Amino acid sequence: MKQAVIFDLDGTLLNTLGDLRAATNHALAVRGLAPRSMDEIRHFVGNGIRLLICRAMPEGTSNAEIDAALEDFKAYYAAHIHDRTVPYDGIPQLLTALRKRGLKVAVLSNKIDSASQELIEYFFPGKADVVFGEHVGVPRKPDPTSCRMVMQQLDVQPDQVLYVGDSGTDMQTAKNAGLYAVGVTWGFRSREVLTENGADVLVDSPEQILQIIDSKG
Repeated sequence: MKQAVIFDLDGTLLNTLGDLRAATNHALAVRGLAPRSMDEIRHFVGNGIRLLICRAMPEGTSNAEIDAALEDFKAYYAAHIHDRTVPYDGIPQLLTALRKRGLKVAVLSNKIDSASQELIEYFFPGKADVVFGEHVGVPRKPDPTSCRMVMQQLDVQPDQVLYVGDSGTDMQTAKNAGLYAVGVTWGFRSREVLTENGADVLVDSPEQILQIIDSKG
């Protein structure tokens, strides 16, 4: 029986692309660089914000300049973190339904922890038992370390958990941690990417996640 669901954040619970793009383009504009398109940002995200900046900056940019751009990104993003960000349709209702069923809910993200905490508190107050973002010294997903830390906090075993995400990184994380991998098709990556990276099932709506839980109960 499933007792918990671990969700990715960006591209799974929230569409954060608009704010991520605005912060990235602010850092680029400070340096007189051309802005990046929404589609480019979509493909740059998912492995932490430093890699987002690395991918957005011109090839050959020095580490010092990337670090400086990252600081500009962080300052802008912190001030505009939910200007354009919105929950995906059906997500608030899904989280409420999971709580009513008595399931534990966690959010595991490669986004910096402070931003992850703020977004969940702003959009889904009281709906998550654990929120775990990027921590210094903890390897990012798809390394399973953070996922195992979250499961320990939830006091659940791998066979009791659904892992829900929108990227190949998420599907790899689930597999590396021994979890059932649910790939959502409304996020930042294609169905093909999810399948190629080990998704056990794909869902086209949040309601289907409840059906999976009920079928495994």
